[in-house]
Amino acid sequence: MAFLSPRTKWIISRIFPFGIIYMITTWMFNLVELSVHHSSVSNDYIVLPLNFPTVLFATFATFMVGVLVGVVEMVWLRNLFKGRPLWQKIIFKLMIYTVGSISVIVLLFPVTVIIELGLAPWHPETREELSEFLLNASFYSTLLQMSFTILLCLIFAAISDNLGHDVLTNFFTGKYHQPTVEQRIFMFLDMRDSTTIAERLGHVQYFKLLSAYYDTFSNAIIDHCGEVYQYIGDEIVISWPVEVSVAHANCIRCFFAMQDAIVERQEWFQKQFGVSPKFKAGLHAGQVTTGEIGDLKKEIAFSGDVLNVTARIQGLCNEYQADLLVSGTLLDCLDLGDDFEARHLDQRLLKGRDEPVEVYSVDLVRSN
Repeated sequence: MAFLSPRTKWIISRIFPFGIIYMITTWMFNLVELSVHHSSVSNDYIVLPLNFPTVLFATFATFMVGVLVGVVEMVWLRNLFKGRPLWQKIIFKLMIYTVGSISVIVLLFPVTVIIELGLAPWHPETREELSEFLLNASFYSTLLQMSFTILLCLIFAAISDNLGHDVLTNFFTGKYHQPTVEQRIFMFLDMRDSTTIAERLGHVQYFKLLSAYYDTFSNAIIDHCGEVYQYIGDEIVISWPVEVSVAHANCIRCFFAMQDAIVERQEWFQKQFGVSPKFKAGLHAGQVTTGEIGDLKKEIAFSGDVLNVTARIQGLCNEYQADLLVSGTLLDCLDLGDDFEARHLDQRLLKGRDEPVEVYSVDLVRSN
């Protein structure tokens, strides 16, 4: 999948779980129905026998229906109900998806009949089988299955949005159940003059500004393979595995893409809040220990000196009047090409460190 863009990979990674959930629940319900069918005196409960062709088709069809639901969720409904309470999101989406699923069932059932009985879609017996199915308990069982599956998908999507998809995936796979040593890049990004802005706007408007501010960064972070580690007030911490970011200097490109995103919405911010936010950032790379921590609340946490150093580098931005400061350790790993210009500023002995850190500013070389 190296030929796919980071955004395409991000979208696929969030759509495919819907198909997998649909497929697994279909298998579960089919096994239950098969058990009921064999233990029942009457064979009238299931209109069509469960054999390999129909199960194979049902598996493929339900997977594709799940993928379709994932596409609708990511492209349309996710933004349509953004900002609404969770219970409203689930109820409204459940109604929409249930109506859509019933429509799909009605459309796909004749195809199953064609596979099983070899009849044309317009054959009277096909229409008779469909009518019988719609009046049969099997239809209501399928409808219940669809509703249950949709509910599972919506709960999964809600948890994924709140925890973060990567965090949720890592919890499921148990990747960090035991502490793991990794090489990672960190960016600490902080809003300039945040205290002054907060006093001017008041805490409610300031919160709305922060929400819009972070939303503006989303596309840049996705397009450059970043992972949001934490939101801390007006500060955001973004992380990359070293191997993901080094080749194309994704961490550097991400910063300037975020700057461009803010500039594009500058007029909107001015109109809504009377201010257009600006920010500064520090970047550093090093070894961290990653693992699950917490008893009352689980989260995946990074531990290591690299985080402290990154935070202190970011804290030097005002002193050097720079928007982006990068450690020499990280800069030695990156190929900046002709797109960026690095300038050595200082060799600083940061608090808590025995050895000094080389500090560079990095600017974008804009073509005329």
